[in-house]
Parts: sequence; structure tokens; C-alpha cells
Amino acid sequence: MSPALPLHQRTCSHQTGPALCPVDAAALMQQLDGWEVDTTAAAPALVKTFSFPDFHRTMAFVNALAWVAHAQDHHPDLTVSYARCTVRWSTHSVGGLSVNDFICAARVDTLLA
Repeated sequence: MSPALPLHQRTCSHQTGPALCPVDAAALMQQLDGWEVDTTAAAPALVKTFSFPDFHRTMAFVNALAWVAHAQDHHPDLTVSYARCTVRWSTHSVGGLSVNDFICAARVDTLLA
């Protein structure tokens, strides 16, 4: 896929080597809405909390997100409660952030667009 495509139209691929440098990560962050980089853990992660009016809608979102993760073969850490889901994307094979994290974050944002 061409890097010129918007993130939500790109496809994840196997990532090896070093994590994205902060400059490259910052450039990709400009294409996301409301995501933050959490650097407090051992490896940086993209994090966003989504709020919903009830459990049913929260779980519908989680199931749709699971479908995206499965299709991209890239899986987030999730914290799910009654009306909230916190999503953390990080790429274990590079020990931090990769383009896959940004692709999946953008795809998740399109679920609510």
C-alpha cells in the first residue's frame, strides 16, 4: 500500500526492527483524532478511551473493534467497563509504536464516524 493513502485505508504488515522515532510518530498522530501516546509503560502505546451510553453499545463497539483487529492481524489491549472502553495499541515485535498501531487506531475511529 502506498504511504500516501490515508491511514484508515492502509493495511497492516508484519513489523520488525526499531519502533517509530518520535518525529515519525508525531507526523502520524496528525491523522488521528483524540489519541494520545502513553510513555509511562515499558513500551509506548497509542491510547484512547471511548465512552458510550450503555453496556450494549460498549460491547457492540468492542465487537466491531475485534473484527478490525482480526482482519488486520494486529491486536490491542482493551479495558472494558459498562460504558467505556480504553484501547491501547503497541507493537510488541518492535518494542513500541509501529505504523500498524496508527493504521488500526485510524480504522477504529472510522467505526464511530
